[in-house]
Amino acid sequence: MSKMNLPNKLTIFRVILIVPFILLLLGGYHEWDWFKVIFGGIMEYVDYIALVIFIIASLTDLIDGKIARKYNLVTNFGKFMDPLADKLLVCAALIALVELDRIPSWVVIIIISREFIISGFRLIASDNGVVIAASYWGKFKTTFQMIMVCLMIANISALWLVTDIIMWIALALTVISLVDYLIKNKDVMKDTK
Repeated sequence: MSKMNLPNKLTIFRVILIVPFILLLLGGYHEWDWFKVIFGGIMEYVDYIALVIFIIASLTDLIDGKIARKYNLVTNFGKFMDPLADKLLVCAALIALVELDRIPSWVVIIIISREFIISGFRLIASDNGVVIAASYWGKFKTTFQMIMVCLMIANISALWLVTDIIMWIALALTVISLVDYLIKNKDVMKDTK
């Protein structure tokens, strides 16, 4: 078995970061007893520590892809695990933000549903030997979702209007990217029975 390359290590690191990110975000909110013992002196900062972890995890997504393409380190593991790691990170953040009452659950349902639809569509395409590349709409969607999550984690009351606007843009881009994806790749479904 070959050694795991740097982009794949960064992808695994991104998945691992989800655990402390969620523990900090929810632990600070619920003020669990064991959590207060560990983080007692910095309880008011745990959201910001969680935000830093989320930003680091998000940046590994940019870095691992660039390294993989630049140095021809693209692997089947990376092709499978990289988008899965992204979905795990964003979905975990969104579900935690629902519990923190910082985002409406219906928004999260739309965003997560889009991810399931696209994942299923990609699976069908893959079974038919078709590789579907990410679109610019999808990249814009991801960027705005990440910004939205960062603003909601920071939870700065002076930025509530900006946060709401970014949420609506992210939601619109989620729907637009889904429709664009389905229209551009509608032929994939014709070959299935």
